[in-house]
Amino acid sequence: MRKTARAIVIKEDNLLLMKRNKFGYEYYSLIGGEIEINEQPHETVIREVSEESSLIVDSPRLVMIENAGKMFGLQYIYLCEYVSGIPVLRPDSTEAKISAKGENLYQPLWMAISDLQKINLLPSVLKENIIKYIGNGFPDSVVEITTGE
Repeated sequence: MRKTARAIVIKEDNLLLMKRNKFGYEYYSLIGGEIEINEQPHETVIREVSEESSLIVDSPRLVMIENAGKMFGLQYIYLCEYVSGIPVLRPDSTEAKISAKGENLYQPLWMAISDLQKINLLPSVLKENIIKYIGNGFPDSVVEITTGE
């Protein structure tokens, strides 16, 4: 089963997201990617945030595990502390190389938390949980959600 790690990074009243335009279909997602062999999920999330947004984050805390079904597998979602940086694709990232072709675009950005309800943040169950926990605080125990079959 595929396993990935994703990041919830908050700076002031903004959430770090990846804006996607996949062949004309626009949506947003958390930044993250596949856990490599001999890599721990908390290491993956720090590496992926650096690769996909050029940001430095620290102190990842597992807050959710998303069962995203056969296609996307298990997603370990970490709340990370923002340390520094401005969101921009690192030129050596896979996402930058894909975006350079022009039809499948990636753009890391800060999104105002107050605007989350208005955007197409996928999956919607994850979006609802993020909005709830940003507003009320993340629980001490890991929350498990299912978004796939």
